[in-house]
Amino acid sequence: MTLDVGMLGYRFMGKAHANALDRLPMFFPEAPAVNKDVLVGRDEDALAEAADRLGFDRIATDWQDIVDEVDVFYNLGPNHVHAEPSIAALEAGTPTFCEKPLAPTLDTAEDMAQTAADADVPAGAAFNYRFVPAIQYAKGLIDDGELGEIHHFRGQYLQDWLVDPDAPWSWRNDEEVAGSGALGDLGSHTVDLARFLLGDAAGEITDVSGHLRTFTEERPVEGSDETRPVTVDDAYSAQVEFESGAMGTLEASRVANGHKNAHTIEIEGSKGAVKFDLERLNELEVLTEGDRGFQQVLVTDADDPYVDHWWPPGHVIGWEHTFVHENYEFLSAVAEGGDQEPSFADGLAAQRVLDAIEQSDERGEWVSL
Repeated sequence: MTLDVGMLGYRFMGKAHANALDRLPMFFPEAPAVNKDVLVGRDEDALAEAADRLGFDRIATDWQDIVDEVDVFYNLGPNHVHAEPSIAALEAGTPTFCEKPLAPTLDTAEDMAQTAADADVPAGAAFNYRFVPAIQYAKGLIDDGELGEIHHFRGQYLQDWLVDPDAPWSWRNDEEVAGSGALGDLGSHTVDLARFLLGDAAGEITDVSGHLRTFTEERPVEGSDETRPVTVDDAYSAQVEFESGAMGTLEASRVANGHKNAHTIEIEGSKGAVKFDLERLNELEVLTEGDRGFQQVLVTDADDPYVDHWWPPGHVIGWEHTFVHENYEFLSAVAEGGDQEPSFADGLAAQRVLDAIEQSDERGEWVSL
């Protein structure tokens, strides 16, 4: 069986997923066969060029024309277009994959998750960092009890692409389109990894205290003398508590000078600890009971998660490979009729935490989920 794929969006994430689809038959031959059928967007000329470059057979300028005729629908557009096309595709019985955060608002995310639950077809949320081999290895250590009782979770996601106040305005600076700034864009990844790694060991996040800040209130519009207001956060921080009583701190910034894509995770327990840095994604620092200090583990052995599909031990993989793993799992669920994780339900769970952090900032108090 060959799955015809329809994809909305052809820029950053469109390229990442189109590349992943091309890699699957070469490195994951057991994955379902796919045909890049139709690319969807608004600008017909730009769309035609992108379809030719990314290898799609045809184009469409209206998602309503294709969501019920493809076998799989990828929604990789800006946040404000996640809901309507995804809901329509799921109501048509089309398996759907949607970029994160699931929606700009919690209410919309709840509608999307409910539709997915009613549709009974795979609905995937795009948390690709779950599929880093080192993250999967860390989860194995935690689930096996190697860290003992979890005491602390620390998650930071730092970038600097908006540190210049003259950096141009984009849709990511608009609350109506994006929903939030660094909180949703970057924080959603950190919240999902907290849930993925500690869900069985420490439970869900139950309480949050959040703080959001916008440092540049308006930005220039590229190609004009105009400026537009920035209506989302540049940075956020939060304290959180897990069901088990474990403590957590979360932070993200798009104005963290000197940081390009630094997503770091630290987890400490009564017996051990792990540390991960996305900018060194093949490595995991591990401390187990009896060790005097952290050991640096290169997670590239043939028996490490997904690594047997790539290169000999020690030959590292990169950021783009996480999308290959993500697409392999999602498309396998589509072909086999299985469950997909992370799902729209996981996207909703992350959205609830993000919403609580915003509420906490507005009210100046702890918020219970």
